[in-house]
Amino acid sequence: MIHDYSNWWVNIIVVVATLVTISTCVLIHFEGLISVYRKLPAINTPPRVRLIFVIGSILALHIIEIWVFGIVEWLLLSLPDSGALAGQTHWHLFDVIYLSAITFTTVGYGDLTPNGPIRFMLGTEALTGFVLITWSASFTYLEMERLWRKP
Repeated sequence: MIHDYSNWWVNIIVVVATLVTISTCVLIHFEGLISVYRKLPAINTPPRVRLIFVIGSILALHIIEIWVFGIVEWLLLSLPDSGALAGQTHWHLFDVIYLSAITFTTVGYGDLTPNGPIRFMLGTEALTGFVLITWSASFTYLEMERLWRKP
């Protein structure tokens, strides 16, 4: 399949939107984890309940980040020459959120395939999702270790 990248303004818009979206998601993640870390000492419940709070908060952060990527991708797909989803002439917001979720989590079922410049954003979303999920796993491990060490 031949992809058209001849419209440099669209290519630049996709790259800038990607960098802004990545920065926004990293900031959301950082501030969210800081907030969770600061709230934990105030939660006077058994460690299991605090750990459920940690996991629930992290899942909420990832869902927000998936939606941030998805909304930006949906908006970019409305730009002429920005790309398309193979096999579809029209896509609903939830189709693009689904694409964002399977990209962010690096599952990549393959039922929705991006074409054109939008592929840059989706490729970097996979890398960003992988990094943020790994960051969350490290944070969870450290919190588990800290919560279970207490008498």
